[in-house]
Amino acid sequence: MEKGETFRKLHDATFVMPNPSEPGTARLLEHLGFKALATSSAGYAFTRALPDGGVRFEDMIAHCREMVAAVGIPVSADLEKGKGDSADSAAQTIFAAEAAGLAGCSIEDFSGDETKPIYEFGHAVDRVRAAAEAARALKRDFVFTARSENFLHGRTDLDDTIRRLQHFAEAGADVLFAPGVSDPQMLKTICQAVGKPVSMIAPKDQSIASLAAIGIRRISTGPRLTQAMFGAVEKAAREMLDKGTFTFAGEVAAFGPLQKLFSGK
Repeated sequence: MEKGETFRKLHDATFVMPNPSEPGTARLLEHLGFKALATSSAGYAFTRALPDGGVRFEDMIAHCREMVAAVGIPVSADLEKGKGDSADSAAQTIFAAEAAGLAGCSIEDFSGDETKPIYEFGHAVDRVRAAAEAARALKRDFVFTARSENFLHGRTDLDDTIRRLQHFAEAGADVLFAPGVSDPQMLKTICQAVGKPVSMIAPKDQSIASLAAIGIRRISTGPRLTQAMFGAVEKAAREMLDKGTFTFAGEVAAFGPLQKLFSGK
């Protein structure tokens, strides 16, 4: 099967899709057995010493090409609001994503303007419809995820979030995602209200089995792996600065297996 078709079939059951921020980690995660990966807009931005939202679209697409080239499994991408604000730019985002070799991508209804963060309902749906039509026009399978960003930007309105997701589904989105929603009952309500697979970011207090039981099909890690990497570096740095010791060196990944993994031997 092509990667897009393989990626789509994964949504038939609940699966975990980690979000590495650079090719080395992507290769390691593939080696460990994960069946699909996704980029993280925040994770990649942090590795470039930029804030979330600080990476230009063209640079994000170039990053996606590198991630796709590093692994043989499907890669989806967090492309934020896409190439621009218009419905046409949403369609152009899909074409750019497919050209980069991605098996899927997500586009959100966050405008990038914190004074008016969420696109007006009708415009948000038009953007999703244009993106979905572009995805269907491709010569290979491509999984398009539509995101409702209400809960990440102070609009904790579950009814409006569900309304948006329902209309995104009707407009042709393949997967639905409301980042910021982690309450199990809310998630269950969302899953029951929409007719498409629902994705979420892994919570620290729930298991794969418990999320599958409420209807979640895809569990990503968002920027968490990148945060974990920064946390490990900070811990090691503080030990050196504060204690003058290097015990962290006994907890790192072994050099030999990494050398073997990246040399292809």
